[in-house]
Amino acid sequence: MSGRIFPVSSSSAATKRPYHHGHLRETLLDVALRQLATTPAAQLSLRELARAAQVSHTAPYHYFADRQALIHAAGVEGMRRLLQAQADAVAQAQGPRARLLALGAAYVRFAAEQPHAFGLVFDPQYCKPGDPSEDMAPLIASNEALLADCVVQAQQAGVLPSGDPAPLCHALWGTVHGLAQLVMAGHLPLDAALLALGALLPPDAP
Repeated sequence: MSGRIFPVSSSSAATKRPYHHGHLRETLLDVALRQLATTPAAQLSLRELARAAQVSHTAPYHYFADRQALIHAAGVEGMRRLLQAQADAVAQAQGPRARLLALGAAYVRFAAEQPHAFGLVFDPQYCKPGDPSEDMAPLIASNEALLADCVVQAQQAGVLPSGDPAPLCHALWGTVHGLAQLVMAGHLPLDAALLALGALLPPDAP
């Protein structure tokens, strides 16, 4: 990406703002994700995003045609960060059971810390079930592959029953997603949800 933005006029040179050359899109999305930690997606504003990123109010339009495009991009970035959080957690865990629990804990924790970004990932207006956008589809596929890999490893170690891993993946995802929703809605504290994850698998599993 070129990172080009509209130049600042000479009259505003005294208050010239940083323009994050080459990384403006990433900067804007980072600001958007920070705002989504406390602000619903419907309240995102390109003008406010520009103000928070300290750039011209016209700069975001080089990357996002309108507010809907911004929200879609924020949803994709949210999915990317959710996937990364889970992958990092799994990489640091030791053993099949620990990897499954780390995967689930990262999922629930992300939902608790980024409720509105998490919600965008599953909002059919921005991520149509069964027909995700070209930029969202590979992230979803990678996330499903990460879960499937953890499940298969757990099956091979005797942590989970053998057989077709797909139903187990669906059951585990559904359970963890339900815990995430309860935490987001304020019905269950995060600590309680994380403890509940441990109850899904026998503590003496490998």
